[in-house]
Amino acid sequence: MASEIKSWIISDGKLTPIQSSLPESGRKEKDDLEKWLKSNPAVLGSDIAIIGEQVQTSSGPVDFLGVDSSGNIVIVELKRDRLPREALAQAIDYASDITDWDLDRFREICQAYTHQTFEDYFTQKFEGVALEDLAINQAQRLLLVGFAVEESLGRMIEWLSDKYSVGINAVILNYIKTPKGDEILSRMVIIPEEIAKEKANKKKYIIQMSDEPGNYDEETLEKKLSEYLSKNLYSSQRLRDHFLPILLEKGQVTRDQLRKEFARRKVANDESQAGIFLALISSQLGQKGNDYLRQVIFYEYPNHPWEKDNFQIRENYIPLVRKVLEKIKPK
Repeated sequence: MASEIKSWIISDGKLTPIQSSLPESGRKEKDDLEKWLKSNPAVLGSDIAIIGEQVQTSSGPVDFLGVDSSGNIVIVELKRDRLPREALAQAIDYASDITDWDLDRFREICQAYTHQTFEDYFTQKFEGVALEDLAINQAQRLLLVGFAVEESLGRMIEWLSDKYSVGINAVILNYIKTPKGDEILSRMVIIPEEIAKEKANKKKYIIQMSDEPGNYDEETLEKKLSEYLSKNLYSSQRLRDHFLPILLEKGQVTRDQLRKEFARRKVANDESQAGIFLALISSQLGQKGNDYLRQVIFYEYPNHPWEKDNFQIRENYIPLVRKVLEKIKPK
């Protein structure tokens, strides 16, 4: 079933076909189509919030990366013409890489694109969805977007959805430029949106937040800190290489001071980017399961009830932090 949308204009009681396309109208995918989709992501689906564009994977950049209200990651592959069957292989390739990404990675992508934390952006876009019930990246949805779809690709999409419950869909767009110069963008989907999302809703990854510190004995605490700070994660590396050393050197440090210090140390390009990195670190400190971090790191909320500030290492744990950092120091 090859799918495309055709349109006619009714004039003097007669139907006249409208033949128009992006290239014929001087429109471009990068300059125009992507801009339109960013201005109103509802074209992609009513339950999708965009968290990043041109997001680099090991196989190349994803046009748009989104999330739905269940926390499923949505991989959007965009073509300005007919969707070829190769688009499916490309999207699956992206998904095979993204499936292993952790929450910290999505936080950084979202912060860079929206200038908001992932949690704040999600709550704003999906009102009424409790943060503690959020599922993130336990399943991926594939969304192929173009102006027609090859018959074989349409057949594969329906087969993967029907037989294997893959969260996959194709959005077929139709661009019209009327004789009066008005531009219209319409769409249809291969699989009803509710069904495509339901296929992806499988498991839950619960994000629970807390300010309660842990209560581990020193041996267990040392082990947990060493394991976390040795991880190949952006925030754990910044905690290890910069955040904790700054606190050890200066004692209590404000968020403003940390931003300036991150920029001075070239951890970030400027203070604005440093603020993004600190927001990600702050999110790590607030995760319920990271209570061992809160056992050694103290913070307050002096300015806003949602923004941590006045960071310092608890005095009785300063020797332990020094010991851990020395032990795991990169060679």
